[in-house]
Amino acid sequence: MPSAAPVVPLVTLEGRVALITGAGSGLGRASAKRLATAGAFVGLLDLDADGLAETAEEIEAAGGRCATRTADVSDPESIRPAIEGLAEAAGRLDVVYANAGINGVWAPLADLEPDEWDQTLAVNLKGTFLTVKYALPWLKKRGGSVVVCASVNGTRVFSNTGATAYSCSKAGQLAFVKMVALELASHHIRVNAIIPGAIMTPIFNKTVERNIESEKPHVEYTDGRIPLTGGDPGDPRDVANAVLYLASDLSSHVTGAEIVVDGGESLLQG
Repeated sequence: MPSAAPVVPLVTLEGRVALITGAGSGLGRASAKRLATAGAFVGLLDLDADGLAETAEEIEAAGGRCATRTADVSDPESIRPAIEGLAEAAGRLDVVYANAGINGVWAPLADLEPDEWDQTLAVNLKGTFLTVKYALPWLKKRGGSVVVCASVNGTRVFSNTGATAYSCSKAGQLAFVKMVALELASHHIRVNAIIPGAIMTPIFNKTVERNIESEKPHVEYTDGRIPLTGGDPGDPRDVANAVLYLASDLSSHVTGAEIVVDGGESLLQG
């Protein structure tokens, strides 16, 4: 009688290297831990050195492998050497999760300062561009997967008063994904977007809201009705599982796509 075939995990990233920006907390940390659990060596990037250290400690405690670099995704002179350093140390790069982002200032257009607009677009949109740009030389060697973290704001929901800069940055990310998905297809690089709704992460604690009530009733993003959970926001692991799907061979014929992870929230608020 022939011996039983070895059991192979349905989703594996063994032998692959993943790069995650904004890995020091929230969605980035959850996704880094999930990809490491699937066997990937994970390069962790963030401005927050303490947060990076905590993420790395959790990954290594679970038996995973990772390396860290502090970097500002909006600054070419910061993000480029960080990406190159991680890729060179690992010897390859297969997956990029452009996750770093800020909510920034939410205010009526008349009250939103130009530098506040610039900061949000620089981190969220320019940061995505720079991350993918500087990872490209490595991705082109073998092909791979790029995942961009956008949002229901600016793509499916437009009722959050004052979130103009944030929403425009997220809409821009989605256009970026679709443009680049076609451009890089011949290199066997897939480019897709995750569209989270309300997920319980520290980003909400860092949002600055100013004079929102002066324009119209504010729709509470984090407290809106979510059909699938009875109102509770999602868990970062919900997004991490979607990232794993897009990073793995399970999505080998998927590019230019959007995966909405919001429990049906945007169906009510759109």
